[in-house]
Amino acid sequence: MGGDGEEVAADIDLFALAQMIADHAGGMVSIEDPQSHVLAYSASDETADELRVRSILGREGPPEYLSLLRQWGVLDRLRDTDEIVDVPAHDELNIKRRLAIGIRRPTDARARAPRVLGAIWLQQGDRPFHPDAAEILRGAAAVAGRLISRSLDAPTTEALLIRRLFGAGAAVDAAAVANALHLPSTGPAAVIGFALASGEHASGADRAALGGVLRLRASSFRGDSVTTAIGDRVYVLLPGYRSEQAVTAWTRQLIEHFDAKGSLSLRAAIACPVPDLGRVADARAEVDRVLDRTAASPASRVTTLAEARTAVLLGEVLDLVAARAELRDPRLGALFDYDRKHSANLRDSVETYLREHGDVRDAAAALCVHPNTLRYRLRRVEDILGMNLDDPADRLLLEIQLALHRRPRKPEASG
Repeated sequence: MGGDGEEVAADIDLFALAQMIADHAGGMVSIEDPQSHVLAYSASDETADELRVRSILGREGPPEYLSLLRQWGVLDRLRDTDEIVDVPAHDELNIKRRLAIGIRRPTDARARAPRVLGAIWLQQGDRPFHPDAAEILRGAAAVAGRLISRSLDAPTTEALLIRRLFGAGAAVDAAAVANALHLPSTGPAAVIGFALASGEHASGADRAALGGVLRLRASSFRGDSVTTAIGDRVYVLLPGYRSEQAVTAWTRQLIEHFDAKGSLSLRAAIACPVPDLGRVADARAEVDRVLDRTAASPASRVTTLAEARTAVLLGEVLDLVAARAELRDPRLGALFDYDRKHSANLRDSVETYLREHGDVRDAAAALCVHPNTLRYRLRRVEDILGMNLDDPADRLLLEIQLALHRRPRKPEASG
């Protein structure tokens, strides 16, 4: 994994944002400043109308078209409201339908009102807009507001500050970050960590795109949300969330959205309430604990430490045992050697017996053998291991050691 500088360089720009909107909302996108100068745009195709073509070629809206938009009240609505403006098609003017939304500077306690920074225009092509196009535009407007504000205010270290707020790199003063990002420094917040589902793999480009889409969605849910990618995971901070239920419901809907699109399969862990921004790094560590220990559980697509505590603590106990050779019981090697040499299945038999809480009849039924056969196998296990399966301490130790051997080998962490 790269250093902090690489993360800043890889942050999204307006052109990447325009293309992302086009991909996820349908249509063709242009992002303009308050004077209708084109700042960025997505790829066009043969369905681009004359207004789009002339705007991009001239880097600003043609005067006669801008005059019409003023007459129709479109520009006033973009300036005065936060709503999506639906501009119908005008066949006689060769203008296709558009959705548009104004871009504003993120609300700052030092400012009396948000400053208008421009607008996002989404032109319809030969297919209807995607059903969630309005939601995508709302999220994109919040992201664009921060991107343009950043360039106007020239804060070159915002992405680095966000990463440090989440605990990556040197420590940072939370109050200073809150001031720079116009975030409340106190009050409950929520931190959500997103990771690929177990067995999923994604290219670097896919991971970068995932971070961008999650940023759009989070900004649509809360305009003051903060998103960053660290390693293979994406983290979202929701300041001043209204309820844990709402945060959980939004996270589940987001994962279901990715499932429905047939793209990457995600899982998530939530930490809330986070008392203030100074505890965001601790909250990220908490969601990492959960994501590290629930990868193999398909039922844990969205969970918390409280819900997954057994899996988390057991996994961490096994980590401690795995890290210290003196805590690994060498007697299990004799059991595995016996199975290999005699084509036996003593390990499977004793694991099933332990899973059935020491009930020989239930374990024998699960193994499809006679209870007496299982009893014979268990005596052989006791002889080989030098353990007494009627002793709770021996059973507990054996379960821990067998669980350690069942664990998949962890991939080496990237630097």
